[in-house]
Amino acid sequence: MAAPKKLYIKTYGCQMNVYDSERMAEALEGYEETSTPDDADMILLNTCHIREKAAEKIYSELGRYKHLKAENPDLKIGVAGCVAQAEGKEIMRRQPMVDLVVGPQSYHRLPELEAKARGGEKALDTDFPEEMKFDHLPKRAGLGAKKLPKRGPTAFLTVQEGCDKFCAFCVVPYTRGAEVSRPAARVLEEARGLVERGVREITLLGQNVNAYHGAGEDGGDWSLARLIWALDKIDGLERIRFTTSHPNDMSEDLIAAHGDCAKLMPYLHLPVQSGSDRVLKKMNRKHTAEQYIRLIERIRAARPDILISGDFIVGFPGESDADFEDTMSLVREVRYGQCYSFKYSPRPGTPAAEREMVDTGVASERLTRLQTLLTEQQRAIQDDMVGCEVKVLFERKGRLDDQMVGKSEYLHAVHVTAEGVAMGDLRRVRITESGPNSLGGVLA
Repeated sequence: MAAPKKLYIKTYGCQMNVYDSERMAEALEGYEETSTPDDADMILLNTCHIREKAAEKIYSELGRYKHLKAENPDLKIGVAGCVAQAEGKEIMRRQPMVDLVVGPQSYHRLPELEAKARGGEKALDTDFPEEMKFDHLPKRAGLGAKKLPKRGPTAFLTVQEGCDKFCAFCVVPYTRGAEVSRPAARVLEEARGLVERGVREITLLGQNVNAYHGAGEDGGDWSLARLIWALDKIDGLERIRFTTSHPNDMSEDLIAAHGDCAKLMPYLHLPVQSGSDRVLKKMNRKHTAEQYIRLIERIRAARPDILISGDFIVGFPGESDADFEDTMSLVREVRYGQCYSFKYSPRPGTPAAEREMVDTGVASERLTRLQTLLTEQQRAIQDDMVGCEVKVLFERKGRLDDQMVGKSEYLHAVHVTAEGVAMGDLRRVRITESGPNSLGGVLA
């Protein structure tokens, strides 16, 4: 039997890309993953187009592999993901050493694209195929499933892709396409397979995950809440999370699930982007700041201890000082436990990219003020955890002897130094210290 070829995958961006990279590796029969590009037979960059200068960073990364290609002419180099979708033939034009380009909706075709590249042809597929890629990827459970190794206690599972919201700043509808939801039976089958491999916590993924409306096992469409309740029945699955959500799709049954489903963790990432109604309208968000705040109140009424996370863009075209102060007011009212905030940068092809930019110095100053407030809120919530008990799912070894690191229900990183704690253990921990980005504790 021939030795397996080696595959090096570098993943950029969101959790969905992490999931996609796992599925790409599974799809490529005859390859085993390597942690370095130096001995790889194929290098695959799974790209993200959300952040500024994403494409240029990929071209720069490709430049680092030129010597490897020169040393090994049989090495195949591929670009996948959202930059591949957006740039297409331009990638091959600018970097002729690239053998394969595949978009995020077509990576189930990787085996045939790889075979084409091995035959000396350039392989390009950035279509939005009619068939659903998940129906053509190797099964992770059940009859015909590819034998897969044991894995860590947490996993991502994509249940929904694409977005129909068309926010003025976002490329997702153009790179990932329209909203599509996976059938519930396929999601549950994959979840059971992950649990059989040692997973105890699953995070359901989607560009707009709470818009999930997959075909249910009873013949009707299921909501995300209905799917969560079905996952709740899987023995061995201890924790359920989901990300990323849109405020307009936080249905009443999903809000209720946060209060009623013990396996659904008390953490919700719910981006608002701005606290100004004028800016929200320019962003095409289709909700107001007041509606968002009232929604947070209903969620907290269902689950009072829930930790809220969010996203903010400052310096959006047309944002005034008053608009920014509205954002600061919303942050003070909501009180975030975690947050991601960015200075606006234009994405070619999006409506906002054609508008006049806010002065970069002004935008930078606003971002600094916002991040200072968000950091204060995060630290205050973490400090309030000292003396409390949480349940920690341990995921990896820490830097010190006998130190293990895991996540609390609230997604805080928690480290404990104690004998007899193993990866995958779910243990009660009393928090004794609060650091900048983590908590420390002792077994309770």
